[in-house]
Amino acid sequence: MNESKALNGRRIAVLAADGFDKVELVVPVIALRLAGAEVDIVSLRHGRIRGVNLHEPASRVRVTKVIAEANPEEYDGLLIPGGFINPDLLRQSAAAREFVRSFDNAGKPIATLCHGPWVMASAGLLQGRTMTSWPGIRDDIVNAGATWLDEPLVRDGNLVTSSGPQDIVPFVRGIKELFAEAAPVRRNSEVQPLTSSPQRNEPPQWMVGALKWMPRPSFRTAALLLGASALLMRARRRRAVA
Repeated sequence: MNESKALNGRRIAVLAADGFDKVELVVPVIALRLAGAEVDIVSLRHGRIRGVNLHEPASRVRVTKVIAEANPEEYDGLLIPGGFINPDLLRQSAAAREFVRSFDNAGKPIATLCHGPWVMASAGLLQGRTMTSWPGIRDDIVNAGATWLDEPLVRDGNLVTSSGPQDIVPFVRGIKELFAEAAPVRRNSEVQPLTSSPQRNEPPQWMVGALKWMPRPSFRTAALLLGASALLMRARRRRAVA
């Protein structure tokens, strides 16, 4: 089979909400489509959801289906991108948690990176797994029952995890291999690590200094924020009078 079309006939669901990391969604989606896969963006609402680059608003992507319209049985694999806001919104949705459980219960491939494993933790799917994530949520992963490794990419049966956008190249390579497999994907037979890698002693310096180099909000952004604040205050006053 032509490697560039190794995913012909595969349907992949990308579970994402506002605040998704743009690189972690857009780059894998492009790679999956180039490999022949059909990719749907599944979200909490209709329309276009907003991505972010670090803390800055980025471009939007159009939602294909909301979760209630998406049947896990019609998909061959699931991708959960990270970002700070996106997985925090998804993990609070009962429908999103059940959507993820359906894939894992069927042994279907699941790929996630950065803060995306938060969703799987809230869905109760990390007990006994071996994985990685953004280092800052290492303790959340361990407390959810998983063994956490400080690695750019970790494969555990039907689950592929990566540490963040800095490792997007090995992540894309790993998910293309994972999504080419048919469910149910067998769990690893080799002995898994018994202990997690230790928590890092310092956060990444490029993240610590990120806000320092970001531009000031534009006049348009400031005006929009002031307008929203004024509308909110007006609504509160009306409720107080009523």
